[in-house]
Amino acid sequence: MRIIRLTLIAIGVIQIVLGAVFLIPNAFAHLMGLPDAPTWASWMLTMFAARAFGFGYGMLLAAREPKRHRSWIVAMVGVQAIDWLGTAAYLISGALTLSTVTTAAFLPLIFIGILWRPATTPSPQLATSSS
Repeated sequence: MRIIRLTLIAIGVIQIVLGAVFLIPNAFAHLMGLPDAPTWASWMLTMFAARAFGFGYGMLLAAREPKRHRSWIVAMVGVQAIDWLGTAAYLISGALTLSTVTTAAFLPLIFIGILWRPATTPSPQLATSSS
């Protein structure tokens, strides 16, 4: 259970950091050596930042009692799957390079691997309370 809690804390912190970074999208673009995002994309990234803050909070909440907050873990497994598939698609198309996406090329798979069992195994407590 310790590895699950530590993973949820790590994901929560990453989400909150990404939320803060995406509040100023072109600062992130410059940091990554990318061109400025168009204004409409900056607006979308700002809206994404709010969701990243929300998921960060959810992961920190789930880290306290993973069995009780299983739905947060299930949602994050879905987020990580979409992250990895999107990253793979952009790499395959040549739009981005491995050096640009860095950890996004493999961290989602690690997170899914660690969180899969707690996400897909119903808590006995939850199963009996719904009967």
